[in-house]
Order: sequence, then C-alpha cells, then structure tokens
Amino acid sequence: SSLLLMSGVVVTVGLCRRLARRRLRSRPLLFAFLVEMFSTFQIFACTNELSLLGNVEPKPHTALTLTYGFTVLHGLTLAGSTCNPCGTLQPMWGGGTSLRMGGLKIAAQFVAAVLARVFMHFIWSLEMAEQHLGALSQGCSSPMQTTEMQAFCIELLFSVVFQLAVLQAESVNPKYRVHLIALLITMLVYAGGNLTGAIFNPALAFSLHADCFYDKFLSYSLVYWLAPCLGKFLILYVF
Repeated sequence: SSLLLMSGVVVTVGLCRRLARRRLRSRPLLFAFLVEMFSTFQIFACTNELSLLGNVEPKPHTALTLTYGFTVLHGLTLAGSTCNPCGTLQPMWGGGTSLRMGGLKIAAQFVAAVLARVFMHFIWSLEMAEQHLGALSQGCSSPMQTTEMQAFCIELLFSVVFQLAVLQAESVNPKYRVHLIALLITMLVYAGGNLTGAIFNPALAFSLHADCFYDKFLSYSLVYWLAPCLGKFLILYVF
C-alpha cells in the first residue's frame, strides 16, 4: 500500500508539472512557483511515508533500499527543481537567480511542506496500511536522539558534505549523478538517521516534525534550520 501510494504521488506530480509547463509558460513567476511546489510536495509526501517504514523488517535494509530507490526516482523525474531552501540560496548568492525568484521558490517549498503534511495526515487517517495505525497519535516523534549541540554539529556536517558533493557532481553525466547523490543521501541517513534523522533540509524538517517545532521551536530551529543554512554558506564562502 505504501509503495502504491508513493508511486501514485510521483505520477500525479508528473502530470501536474507537465500541465503547468504547457499552460503557464507565459507566466514565468507562477510557473516557477507551481513547479517548485509540485516537485517539493512529491519529495516531502514520499519522505513522510518513508518515515513510517523505518521499522519494517529486515531493518534497516528495507528503509535504506527504499530511500535509495525513491531518491533516484526523484532525481530522474524532478530535474531542474531544488526542493531545498539551502540549495536555492546558491544561485541567489551567485547572482544567477533574483532575490524575488529565490524568495518565491523558498515560499513554494514551505507551502509544499505544509500541503504534504496535511495530505499525508489525511491518508494516514484512512489507515490503509498497517504502518498508518496510530501514526497520527504520535505527536512530536522527535528525531533528535542526542544533545542539541551534537545534533547541531551533525546536521551542519551533513549539510556541508551534501552541498559539497552536489557542487562536485555538477560535471558528472546526469544519469550517473543521480545515483551518486542518492547513494550519498542513503549513506548519510544510515550514519546519522538514528541521531538526528539526517534531514539537512529546513523545509523537509518542518514537514516531518512540525509538532516538534511547536513544542521546542528554539532548539529545533537551530538544529534543522540554522545548521543546514550555515553549512550552505560555509560552502559558498569557501568556493
């Protein structure tokens, strides 16, 4: 059921992106907003569902395999979309994207974060799969299983490693690049998933753990918003 659900999301988003491309080419701002929102929604909705499959046997092989597979799928189907506020900062910093367009894309990413969370909560309320039972009653299922300072350093390090790898992989053939990035993300999830969730995406963190931001806004904003952005700025400053 979970695989069918995520596959359905991918197909639906693909149709929405194609429709937007055909109908909204003459309105570049609206087109950019909707395409970024659709793309981000696909990743966040699938990741919300994947977060419930971490305990599926055999652990952690099933979850890691699905993480790798769907990351490759996202990379192949969402070319041209960033889906990460930190990634949007790079062209803004280098002057390749205007402040208006960059702000629009970041807004689209957070809108998609809210929509993905609302949509997945509705799906979970239908209890179509065993993993959905009790998913809505968890509240703040905190991914932070270490001290705030250690969590901050881990998310900062992972953000630096990921953003550096993305920059270095720009010269790689796209059909190989998507597998390299997916392998890196899977390795980071395996290395730090049990400590911080290995999210390194501010909008995705909000979509996955909005309840935790309500309960402990300061600590979660430092770990899951400030640390990834700081990692991105460190990479931009070095390069």
